[in-house]
Amino acid sequence: MTWFMVAVVVVVAAAGLLRWRRPAWYWLTFGALVATMRVLVRYASVMEACGLTVPPSRWRLALARMANRPAPESRPPRILRLRFTRTGLVLRLKLRPGQDAFDVAAATDRLRHSFGVYGVTSRELRSGVVEVRMTGYDVLQRVQMPAMAETRPMRIPVALREDGAVHYRDYRAVPHGLTLGATESGKSVYQRNLVAGLAPHHVALVGIDCKQGVELFPLARRFSALADNPDTALDLLEALVGHMEDVYQLIRAEQRISVAVPDAEIAADIWDLREDLRPVPVVVLVDEVAELALFASKEEEKRRDRIITALVRLAQLGRAAGIYLEICGQRFGSELGKGITMLRAQLTGRTAHRVNDETSASMAFGDVSPDAVLAAIQIPTDTPGVAVTGDSTGGWARIRAPHTTLREAVNTCNKHADRTPDVPALAAFRPALAPLPKARVPLSKTAPATA
Repeated sequence: MTWFMVAVVVVVAAAGLLRWRRPAWYWLTFGALVATMRVLVRYASVMEACGLTVPPSRWRLALARMANRPAPESRPPRILRLRFTRTGLVLRLKLRPGQDAFDVAAATDRLRHSFGVYGVTSRELRSGVVEVRMTGYDVLQRVQMPAMAETRPMRIPVALREDGAVHYRDYRAVPHGLTLGATESGKSVYQRNLVAGLAPHHVALVGIDCKQGVELFPLARRFSALADNPDTALDLLEALVGHMEDVYQLIRAEQRISVAVPDAEIAADIWDLREDLRPVPVVVLVDEVAELALFASKEEEKRRDRIITALVRLAQLGRAAGIYLEICGQRFGSELGKGITMLRAQLTGRTAHRVNDETSASMAFGDVSPDAVLAAIQIPTDTPGVAVTGDSTGGWARIRAPHTTLREAVNTCNKHADRTPDVPALAAFRPALAPLPKARVPLSKTAPATA
């Protein structure tokens, strides 16, 4: 009996230590089993308390009266599948007649408290089927991306969602994106993850960094074109517009519109072309868009208007030509001048890190979801990298990118420098690079000792 008590104490102490220091390990060893048992035991009573049950049907009541039996109880949604993941539980429910997916979404906070988990989110898979994801611990406190994340061309994992799922940046589904965030909010780390994720893919990276290139120029070996001031940025953007027009001419020449060609084979963008004819897709990263929109003289105003016009044309027409925009900034409102709101309307993907005021959050999500605005302004200052992401559908989620140092991003770009494509239209903006050193060279030579 003494040894049994000692073993119990050791197991409880180990579980407590793991829960404090390694919550992911605790979840995989103890938490998943405990949470599964808690959900199965409490399921019916919790659903009834949360108002997610329906009264028995008339024919069941009639059968109970005919058989002189007690009236049947209200029925909760039927569990189709219950599985656990490395971050939580996934519960798939079949709704009863009269129930709605919004009822489950409205009760997620009560379900979180009742089942004793860290967080609960829900989404409708199809009519009458809802997936409820429960997280067993704060997955955003220490982000650990899964080793086997699903990747495909122009779709890369960049962050982890609060429900434990991987957040992907899919340029073919959401061509253009806007990233907002105050100073030290984690915006630069998010951008490094984008560049590091795109580096192994067959894609041309184009950077505009008007902070004298301090953010993007260290990654220059993987960039096909770079600009570090507004004047060069104007020339680069106009060259991209010319490249876009050339790509459209190629698509028209290869459209294959005839009676004998099936609709599925008619080319409407670069992804419908044969692989040997397909131009390389281009991702344009703008580090601080306000530096392109500000002006202090008439000449700078004319330059600014041409820059914004080129960006709007790329946002409106660039998708089919394989040109995708990723625009970052601290603010992106109408105070930056005419054309800005028109450009923002074309940026479907929205990501907002910690912002300094509600107006900045409304710039990102005011036309998407009021709840996302509230979530963005509630991000604390001691959690850099936490962000809120959403799109035009109104859906949003809280995410956090893994911390990637500038050195790690540079090493990734240097490793895949041979994949940097040459785009003839952008050859004039290709950064001039020195060869990589074979060994570390000391910064100074030690003078020989003299007597």
